[in-house]
Amino acid sequence: MQLTFFTTSHCELCELAEHLLINTPLPHPIPVEAVDIASSEALVERYGTRIPVLRREDTGAELGWPFTRDDLLDFLGPKAGAPSGQLH
Repeated sequence: MQLTFFTTSHCELCELAEHLLINTPLPHPIPVEAVDIASSEALVERYGTRIPVLRREDTGAELGWPFTRDDLLDFLGPKAGAPSGQLH
């Protein structure tokens, strides 16, 4: 499983979501790629009013803010892992 974290700079909600993602303890690492939506007009159009958003690359499922730790764990499923403590 790999996650894409759609975000942008100066976004307080994105910072809250990132903190939750990094600090949710899980048994295995999950790669997370942070994508700044400002890098693409298409991404701004798709996610501009919805960020932060997590997308599972294996299923295409998306989890938009607001979400809790329990929502995150449910989204990741039983084989969830922990981000390495840093987004790439």
